[in-house]
Amino acid sequence: MQRRPTRPVPIGDITIGGGAPVSVQSMTKTPTEDIAQTVRQIERLAEAGSDITRCAVPNRKASEALDEIIRRSPIPLVADIHFDPHFALRAVESGADGVRVNPGNMPGGEGLRKFYRAAADAGIKVRIGVNSGSIRPRRGMEVIPVEDAEALARLMVDQTLSYCEAAEAEGLRNIVISMKASDVPTTLAAYRLAAGRCDYPFHVGVTAAGPPEESIVKSAVGIGALLAEGIGDTIRVSMTGSPLEEVEAGVAILEALELRRPTGAQIISCPTCARCEIDLCGLVQEVKRRLSDVKVPIKVAVMGCVVNGPGEAAESDVGIAGGRDFGFLFRGGQKVRKVAAGELADALVAEVRRICDNQG
Repeated sequence: MQRRPTRPVPIGDITIGGGAPVSVQSMTKTPTEDIAQTVRQIERLAEAGSDITRCAVPNRKASEALDEIIRRSPIPLVADIHFDPHFALRAVESGADGVRVNPGNMPGGEGLRKFYRAAADAGIKVRIGVNSGSIRPRRGMEVIPVEDAEALARLMVDQTLSYCEAAEAEGLRNIVISMKASDVPTTLAAYRLAAGRCDYPFHVGVTAAGPPEESIVKSAVGIGALLAEGIGDTIRVSMTGSPLEEVEAGVAILEALELRRPTGAQIISCPTCARCEIDLCGLVQEVKRRLSDVKVPIKVAVMGCVVNGPGEAAESDVGIAGGRDFGFLFRGGQKVRKVAAGELADALVAEVRRICDNQG
């Protein structure tokens, strides 16, 4: 797919934008001042496939912990700062690879300008991000309704770009922007509008997307739609749950769009219907469990009948198409042999491991 051209922005040993691969990031959910716990979570996120991590810095203790966390982090670390530009400046001095700010909830003036100048001098990445909740106009405590998703998206983009203009006036060029909403239509509208108005790389996601089940759907639709249009340079799946699940979902989105090479066994299986005469759900779960340690990219089909089964199995690296009493094992598009129904999982797993051993 044709990627939207953007300026490259370095963050540690990774580049965001400029044609670089789309990166996956998440955010730690431990108390940042608990250095050991936070570092361990970052290590687990890196193992799960996260390219970048982010830590909230809500107070002085968290700010003081950054030095050690940054030193021990195996992947680039972004300090997430709200309200106090002093903490943002302190993150730069601590050696953070990047800082995330929303200038709309920070006092303007010299404090924010000083941070921009320090970030520019350090050559670090700054994400200037707004979301639909923070950008809605207010009259005191009252939120003033915005006409529709398009109007809210225009407001988000206009405000974000005005913040970027102020940052560039202080010499800052390594800017990534985000304009997230908690609904998919507004998120899509904002990023599409901004794509035609600037060359900043985009951090893409649907904010406050909910618990895992809801988040995965919203994120796959919102992030996936934009990436399919070539819009987006780094992504974060927002989820009320484990950050490891966020990373797994983000990686899965990239793999589904073939923007990241899969690692391990990719299971393809049919949804089943009245033609299925075997316990396909149980068979799929068994195969998935037994191949969970496979690190070689391999496409594995587990199909339940003779209608689409042989075709799908033959299009995979290896696969089975099952029937009531027997099924067939396929490899590289060719039927290998007939297998008794009770031996399908064993035959498939053995063939996968044989292929992986040869490739290894």
